[in-house]
Amino acid sequence: MSTSTEHHDAKIAAMQFASVYPHYVAKVIKKGRTETELRTVISWLTGYTDEAISQAISEKINFETFFNQAQLHPNAHLIKGVICGYRVEEIENPLTQKVRYLDKLVDELAKGKKMEQILRHPI
Repeated sequence: MSTSTEHHDAKIAAMQFASVYPHYVAKVIKKGRTETELRTVISWLTGYTDEAISQAISEKINFETFFNQAQLHPNAHLIKGVICGYRVEEIENPLTQKVRYLDKLVDELAKGKKMEQILRHPI
């Protein structure tokens, strides 16, 4: 089982979404994707509108608040794989798992996966 420490989970919860967002943007743009595609992925996972994403950035909310206010997509459980050394489907802390879901989706976008695959549309 992939577990993380309480300290690690607390550190993730306290991180500001606004401090991580520019890294997401840089990662996907460097690989030829767009910020619009990134926001589509974030919206799919969280239910946030484009305006709500911008507001979360301007208000500098932490990941705990960001995901507490989110409506997680019903297919989020289909996100699987390893990110940052953890198998996302095995992460026990619910908030840490949601953050790693987002990290995994950003990674898939940067790696050139088709949007239909990233957004877990049934074929």
